[in-house]
Amino acid sequence: MTLVANKKAHLKYTWLEHFSAGLELLGTEVKALRNKQGSLDGARVVVRGGEAFIIGMTIPPYQTANTLKNYDPERPRRLLLSKKEIAELLSAEAKKGLTIIPFEVYTSGRFVKARIAIVRGKGKADHREDLKKRDALREASRELKR
Repeated sequence: MTLVANKKAHLKYTWLEHFSAGLELLGTEVKALRNKQGSLDGARVVVRGGEAFIIGMTIPPYQTANTLKNYDPERPRRLLLSKKEIAELLSAEAKKGLTIIPFEVYTSGRFVKARIAIVRGKGKADHREDLKKRDALREASRELKR
């Protein structure tokens, strides 16, 4: 079940490869995410010291009265990935023009996971082309309904 999604990611980026990763969270963060609180706007993934982190993901406090005094809603959250996957992300991060973004946080059984993707930014021409394709598909489906 999807908890938080980056809806604009499909419009802004061309997807090259995607991964699923576990998230290292606090208990109150899991509760907030299960209430569909949180945002992936402006979030990205960085690889530092052989570990991958999500930076810029916002998870507000579950209950403001019971929150830790030093709780940071935008703290870096560690991704649980294999060494091979981290190596792939590190090589993609080093290439010019590629970035790594989280596009969805979801539950898998009792675990909270994130889908991350290696992406390349779209230019205006690519964006317009995608809009034209979508409009053409919409028109074709309208004609089929008639």
